[in-house]
Amino acid sequence: MVDDITYEDTRFAMHAAAELLIAGPQYRRFGSIRMRIVLGGFIGVKWPVSVTGADLVWPQGRIRLHGTYSELALAAGFEADGPPDGLYSEGTGMDPNEPFTVDSEAAAAVHDWFAVGDTALRRFATEQPVLWPERFDLSVSVGEVNYGVSPGDWENPHPYAYVGPWTRRHGEFWNAPFGAKRARTEVSTVEGLLEFFREGQARAIADA
Repeated sequence: MVDDITYEDTRFAMHAAAELLIAGPQYRRFGSIRMRIVLGGFIGVKWPVSVTGADLVWPQGRIRLHGTYSELALAAGFEADGPPDGLYSEGTGMDPNEPFTVDSEAAAAVHDWFAVGDTALRRFATEQPVLWPERFDLSVSVGEVNYGVSPGDWENPHPYAYVGPWTRRHGEFWNAPFGAKRARTEVSTVEGLLEFFREGQARAIADA
């Protein structure tokens, strides 16, 4: 059982890895910040570097996520020059030279939630789910409504699913400033997520 502090530290470290080791370098080379879920981790859509388990993986090697982001990037043959420049104001604000560590069990919990979310989102929508670096959430947009899962953030430290209309809705279903959210414990399966997303879709139409 992973305690809350260990989980939050690992989630934050993995969020920073997504920004500094995948999205940032990919954006500077290919103009995209999008990432996608793969077996046991996540990877850039154009940048062949992934976080798999508690490791950084690239075509020529693999190394434990530990130390500093600058050191890891150097081992993989590139530089951690920071997050994507000028695209968003959110993010970790992590210094590439700040030391960190990742707990394997906590990392597995993050990856597992993304995997469940990815499966549910692919069944729910035709659009491919995107893992975004600014808030480290996996989502699709359908009819000006965002549907997604998050491993947690500053305001909501535990994993959750959400439905976020671009235009705010009002009613009992909408229990968060951005729309509606459910804790992972309430929608822990693909079927549970699908039910939540479909209900959110219907409520977004009815409450418009």
